[in-house]
Amino acid sequence: MSDPITVLIVDDHELVREGVRAFLDAQEDLSVVGEAGDGREALRLVEALVPDVVLMDLLMPGMDGIETTRRVKELSPRSHVVVLTSHHDDAHVFPALRAGALSYVLKNVAASELAGAVRRAAAGEPTLHPRVALRLMNDVRDEGAPQVAELTPRELEVLHLIAEGLPNLAIAERLGIAEKTVKGHVGNVLSKLHLTDRTQAAVYAWRTGMVRNQEGGGDGPPT
Repeated sequence: MSDPITVLIVDDHELVREGVRAFLDAQEDLSVVGEAGDGREALRLVEALVPDVVLMDLLMPGMDGIETTRRVKELSPRSHVVVLTSHHDDAHVFPALRAGALSYVLKNVAASELAGAVRRAAAGEPTLHPRVALRLMNDVRDEGAPQVAELTPRELEVLHLIAEGLPNLAIAERLGIAEKTVKGHVGNVLSKLHLTDRTQAAVYAWRTGMVRNQEGGGDGPPT
């Protein structure tokens, strides 16, 4: 059996931390290795524990969750941040994702869905609450197809596979190319489409119909 996914919970409400910890620790493949009630404590624990996943609240006294997320990614790039918050307005969604958060879920999420989001995050796969996905879709709505024409055939293939939720290694295996080459293609895709991360790239592909047009179906971005 593989090692459990390690999780750090960051929230200034003790009851929230206790509730989330109790459920996640009950999962055989998940292990909560620490809790933090503020951003500075979170950074200390991230540096010491290097968790696979950080569950991050956004509104905390002192250093807020957005700045904490940015610093977490600087300290431990391998640690994936899953925002767990009650807020889904533009003032929180976009700054959090730009700071480096991989996923964005709301606190009314079902416990089993939260566990699933943690598992996907550990694999480098994003999870977006439908309201957040809609906001990202609206954000790229006016970007339209003209920029897609700038992508090479290989970059289009990579974008399509990003939209399917595949990490770089899986894309490399699918296309029969080196993972380093995939990283280069991903960087070109983001640059040409004026996007900041692969989560936005996936939403872009679904929003513009690329995945549905090529597959003949599909309901939306992978969650």
